[in-house]
Amino acid sequence: MLNPVTITSEDVLQQVKLSCKIPEIIQEIVTRKIVAVAAEKIGIEVEDEVLQKTADTFRLINNLGSAEETWLWLQKHHLSIEDFEQIAYTSSIYGELVKHLFADKIEPYFFENQLDYIGAVMYEVVLDDEDLAIELYYTIKEGEMSFYDVAHTYVQDTELRRKCGYRGTVYRKDLKPEISAAVFAAKPPQLLKPIVTSSGINLIFVEEIVQPQLDDKLRNKITTDFFSEWLKQQIDQMKIIPDLS
Repeated sequence: MLNPVTITSEDVLQQVKLSCKIPEIIQEIVTRKIVAVAAEKIGIEVEDEVLQKTADTFRLINNLGSAEETWLWLQKHHLSIEDFEQIAYTSSIYGELVKHLFADKIEPYFFENQLDYIGAVMYEVVLDDEDLAIELYYTIKEGEMSFYDVAHTYVQDTELRRKCGYRGTVYRKDLKPEISAAVFAAKPPQLLKPIVTSSGINLIFVEEIVQPQLDDKLRNKITTDFFSEWLKQQIDQMKIIPDLS
C-alpha cells in the first residue's frame, strides 16, 4: 500500500509558480483588491437579497442543484462555506460597482457607435490564384456551382471546410478595411466580386446583415469593455509588488 501524500500550502504555491500561472493569478488578485477599494470609497453595500441571488446564480452556472452537490463541490475545490460566501460577496460587489460606474453610459455609447455593432453573416473562401477566384465567381453567378460546393472544394482548413467557409456573424473590427467596406455595402444575399488582400483573394458570400439591438448579450459586452478599460486605468496608476517569498 502506498504511503499517503501530504500537500501543503507551500506545495500549492510552488506548483502555481512552476505552471507559470502567477501573472494571471496576480491579475485576478489585483482586480479583486481594486474593486473592493473602489466599492468602499463609493459606499457600496450589498443587500442580502442581491447576495442570495448571486449565490443562486453561481450554483445554477455550476450545476449545483442541491445542498449535497454544493457541499461536494466545495470539498473538491477545498473551499469552506465562508469561502463560498466570499465568492458570492465578491461577485455581488463587482456587479454593484459596474452598475454604479457604467449603468447610465451603456445606451448613449451604443447609439453613438451603432455602426460598430452591425453584423454580417458571411461565408468566405481565400484563394492564392486571382484568375481562379474570378473563374469561380462567375461559375457561382451562372449557377454551375454553389458557393458551398466551391468552399467544400477549395477551403484548406478542415473545420472551416466542413462549415463550407462559414465565418458566422462578423463585425467591422473583425475584417480588413477593404473587405469591411464591401461586405457592409452588400445587399444580401449577395456574392461579392473577388477582393484582393494581403492574405490572398477573398471570395465572399454575404448571407445577411444583422442590425444591432441592445440586448442583454450586447449590453454585457459593452459593460465588460468599459470595465476592462477602467481597470487598466486603475492598474496604470498603481505599483504592484508581489511578495511570494
